[in-house]
Amino acid sequence: MLNEDHKKLVDFFDKKVKQYNQVSFIAADPICIPHLFSKKQDIEIAGFFSAIFAWGNRTTIINKSHELMQLMQMQPHHFCMNASAEELKTLEGFKHRTFNTTDLLYCIEFFRQHYSKFTTLEEAFLIKGNKPASVFDALVQFHHYFFSLEDAPARTKKHISNPAKGSTCKRLNMFLRWMVRKDKQGVDFGIWKKIDPSQLICPIDVHVARVAKRFNLLERKQIDWQAAEELTTYLKKLDPKDPAKYDFALFGLGVIEKY
Repeated sequence: MLNEDHKKLVDFFDKKVKQYNQVSFIAADPICIPHLFSKKQDIEIAGFFSAIFAWGNRTTIINKSHELMQLMQMQPHHFCMNASAEELKTLEGFKHRTFNTTDLLYCIEFFRQHYSKFTTLEEAFLIKGNKPASVFDALVQFHHYFFSLEDAPARTKKHISNPAKGSTCKRLNMFLRWMVRKDKQGVDFGIWKKIDPSQLICPIDVHVARVAKRFNLLERKQIDWQAAEELTTYLKKLDPKDPAKYDFALFGLGVIEKY
């Protein structure tokens, strides 16, 4: 039996989820980039880059992500698998903040090798092909696998977070939300089936943490992996099957409404 305060909190956050989890949200959010595509592998690659680029101004993130998709001839999977040396040269000079051509070319080589063995990027987050016990395990697995290629540049590691080092992994958690969550609202894709929505960790940054603390959902002062887990543990009290849906509410309150 929910007490009255808890019920009011659930009702308020569910209302905010409904407000932001709708098609009209897509255009001004980095998720608009993977929504340009219908092919699964294109959605995965476009989603990966737009999530990895997602820090700073949202308009800039979207513009740089779209620029990259255009450089990839609006066929990211085909480009990663088949680009010639001359075509790869067209990427020289591409940069988004500290992400540069060296990082981009390594990502492309990773995708080329991965998709030569698998039909989906989801496999990169699985443990020997099996459902991970937790998203923590999935992200540690992905980090190890992503940098397993010979001559992986050390500088690229700052763009692919690892929860084992305490990172919030905000951008990767957002990417996982996009790929795993499935409802009828048309925002998240829900194209991955081996990671369950109940396992997702809510992406957290300074804005989300501020809102979470205002509503007493989070006590931890430091914004790190432990904070992400603490927040998600609370959100599971609101909806144990789909805690990450509250990312819409927290993000909307923090970034859009400046709550």
